[in-house]
Amino acid sequence: MYEQYQPRDIEAAAQRHWAEQKSFEVTEQAGKETFYCLSMFPYPSGRLHMGHVRNYTIGDVIARYQRMLGKNVLQPMGWDAFGMPAENAAIQHKVAPAAWTYENMAYMKAQFTQLGLAIDWSREITTCKPDYYRWEQWLFTQLYKKGIIYKKVGTVNWDPVDQTVLANEQVIDGRGWRSDALVEKREIPMYYFKITAYADELLTSLDDMHGWPEQVKTMQRNWIGKSFGADILFDYDVESVGTEGQLKVYTTRPDTLMGATYVAVAAEHPLAQRAAANNAELTAFIAECKGGSVAEADMATMEKKGLPTGQFVLHPLTGDKLPVYIANYVLWGYGEGAVMAVPAHDERDFAFANTYHLPIQQVFASNNTDNSFDARKWNDWYADKANVSTINSGKYDGLSVQEAFDGIVADLEAKQHGERKTQFRLRDWGISRQRYWGCPIPIVHCPSCGDVAVPEEQLPVVLPENVIPDGSGNPLNKMPEFYQCKCPTCGADARRETDTMDTFVESSWYYARYASPHYEGGLVEKSAADHWLPVDQYIGGIEHAILHLLYARFFHKLMRDEGLVNSNEPFTNLLTQGMVIAETYYRIQPNGGRQWFNPDQVTVESDSKGKALSATLISDGQPVVIGGIEKMSKSKNNGVDPQIMIDEYGADTCRLFMMFAAPPDMSLEWSDSGIEGSSRFMKRVWRLAYKHINAGSHDGLDIAALTDAQKEIRRSIHAVIKHASNDVGQHQKFNTAIAQVMTLMNVLEKAPVATAQDRALLHEGLETVVLLLAPITPHICHALWQQLGHSDLVIDAAWPQADDSALVQDTLSIVIQVNGKLRGHIDVPATASREEIEAAARANDNVLRYVDGLTIRKVIVVPNKLVNIVAN
Repeated sequence: MYEQYQPRDIEAAAQRHWAEQKSFEVTEQAGKETFYCLSMFPYPSGRLHMGHVRNYTIGDVIARYQRMLGKNVLQPMGWDAFGMPAENAAIQHKVAPAAWTYENMAYMKAQFTQLGLAIDWSREITTCKPDYYRWEQWLFTQLYKKGIIYKKVGTVNWDPVDQTVLANEQVIDGRGWRSDALVEKREIPMYYFKITAYADELLTSLDDMHGWPEQVKTMQRNWIGKSFGADILFDYDVESVGTEGQLKVYTTRPDTLMGATYVAVAAEHPLAQRAAANNAELTAFIAECKGGSVAEADMATMEKKGLPTGQFVLHPLTGDKLPVYIANYVLWGYGEGAVMAVPAHDERDFAFANTYHLPIQQVFASNNTDNSFDARKWNDWYADKANVSTINSGKYDGLSVQEAFDGIVADLEAKQHGERKTQFRLRDWGISRQRYWGCPIPIVHCPSCGDVAVPEEQLPVVLPENVIPDGSGNPLNKMPEFYQCKCPTCGADARRETDTMDTFVESSWYYARYASPHYEGGLVEKSAADHWLPVDQYIGGIEHAILHLLYARFFHKLMRDEGLVNSNEPFTNLLTQGMVIAETYYRIQPNGGRQWFNPDQVTVESDSKGKALSATLISDGQPVVIGGIEKMSKSKNNGVDPQIMIDEYGADTCRLFMMFAAPPDMSLEWSDSGIEGSSRFMKRVWRLAYKHINAGSHDGLDIAALTDAQKEIRRSIHAVIKHASNDVGQHQKFNTAIAQVMTLMNVLEKAPVATAQDRALLHEGLETVVLLLAPITPHICHALWQQLGHSDLVIDAAWPQADDSALVQDTLSIVIQVNGKLRGHIDVPATASREEIEAAARANDNVLRYVDGLTIRKVIVVPNKLVNIVAN
């Protein structure tokens, strides 16, 4: 055994042993409880960052802990390998995306091994390999035949830099989530998943998902957005429109219909197109509207613009003419591409009406007489649904919101100009992407047969990997050897689809493939899927709440309905880990931009309390701006390379710091002093174990012969076991569990070693330290467990159980207070009655001194804790 803690050698030896013994490979074992622990798989970007280290360490601690509980634990790993970053890197470095991706995977896999993750690498999957996406294509063809996948021309978010379509969720503040380019609207044919067919189930199932954070469930509920309202039909004014017809709108507030003063349509709406036919101003405005985002979030913040078309529609209940406007805030892909505007009771319509001098007709008044209506200034109560009554609404006057809703909808239905309707905010998922590095869509376009799904026997449609894109669109469109083919139905010349799938498709079902990654008879082997699924514990960032997590839930239901899995949800428990954050430093450049400096490049001057006062750049001694604490990122240059930390301190120290610095669901602030403190603790554990082991063998502990002092030490050992078990098992608070172990180390370092009983007790304490730390710092525990005399491995050892008899105290130390102030302690038998405790407190010398000359009015006894004597 090394005298000094040598993490490099200790960790290499443990990793070598695990690899040789295939310690983490698992198979289905009938009768043994399973635990499937999964962290969101990484994109092979080249190097791990601290966010990766934290995410995967959390998952590994949970997996190792569950194994110590005797469960058959599956913790697999794979690669989310398709996507734009690889294509962009390929363009920059003039290499094929496949070569760049596989090289990165090899490097990152070595880093994962260095971290000591208990991964079953025999189940490794790579989404860009045909053996994986073959089954994705197979599922596509099955769903296409059933109509769950369909093709339509739609208005989409077009990223002009990445040359691809973005989902609404991938548009942030009007810009592409990867390129940061301003998005444009375009109309192109695309393939869609009919996720709306599952909207109601996706919503209602959230109520049964008790292992998910409420924040994530709320985000999904809001995104799905179930609403109750009505479709309303407005007849065209034939004189102004030039033809008969009806304009359909959906509204959640049919109760406000009597206050409608105009309607607004999207730039793509037939009424807009008709009005612009001979109107240059409208044509230009429509082009401007098409250049904006199609994401609702952007609609909420953009300037609301509109132009009158000169057309009118007729109010379905009054027959009044309402002007038709083209407005940039109305989306063609949402509902009917038209809205009914009630300025008096909708803030957006109110602002628009005031801008364009349109009528504002109040139809609800507050029952609170202090609330008055001002058509020039918006007040929040205008949109209230409670404590208001209808006015200016003819026969509907004096009604509540619900009464007006029911009455107006009933009349609309009687006039065949409307009907009650439930609607969802969620829209179908467009998955076509105009890029090369993605899963090919298995469709053939035949002049005679139309769009034909590729037959199963011809799958997979293999993506050529030796392609070096040049950045000018999708290279598959320039490869006749890829797109030229024969129609599977009639055999005529045809063209293969060159769009590829959104990479969120690959990540929507990968967790299921891990159950049987080498199965060649289908997407999953049913018996294996039934054995392992659903995932017991899933770990990942909350930023995936309405993208990956919603899509994975949708896919699981699709697979269930295909008979592939027998559960309704993919992930029983979800842990959303916090970010890793660090200080930022920068200088303002002449062009107004910011040059960011890594914390290692900066010297910080702090006050006596550690608060940063100023910072200077080491290289030139000149000041830099302290930018505050933000998420570690390349853009802010405030990241810490995990490889440097592992090389300097070892993986166990990094893992310990990551788990100790903050609870897993909270942000973790990086601290050099914190990592150094974790290193010192590792050395303390090693040093105490070395000293104990070198002292020689000892006899077993004779519990019946323990002295009172030894009983107190053993009580500390088992109290820590009890608390740490609760922290890890019930609450996943690894930081407080580590704090408990640190407390135990303080006790053990001071424990006497004079007798055989002392040494046996210290041995039990050290074994406890090793077992409690084993999921967190597995390498040092692997070595120490063997050095402590065990022939088995610590990964096969059971989690320690607290001995309740050790926690029983013969005596209790009771705090004594006089008038609420601490005046001493007394030791009493654990079985002492309330009267005996009170008597002992009254007889205490300190108490007698402080109550001398006073009358004791009251004695309060808090069992097992304190006695407070009230005297005056």
